[in-house]
Amino acid sequence: MSDSTTTIFSVYDDKDQEIKKILTEVYAALKQKGYNPINQIVGYILSEDPTYITTFGGARTKICKVDRDDILQTLVKSYLGA
Repeated sequence: MSDSTTTIFSVYDDKDQEIKKILTEVYAALKQKGYNPINQIVGYILSEDPTYITTFGGARTKICKVDRDDILQTLVKSYLGA
């Protein structure tokens, strides 16, 4: 007897989870280095200037791999619970 339950996978959910993971890691690296993580991340998003993000722990490399529009979209969806 086979299970007829269909499992739906969403590429968008995976992408959002990866962005959340990256932002969490970047936040932690900034905090550990003594920066205000929120101000630094917002500065990066608004300017796309990577120097807002520390190189510590590979944080700059990680965040630069993600498109800023995708970061903003994930943040808004998370904030609104959408």
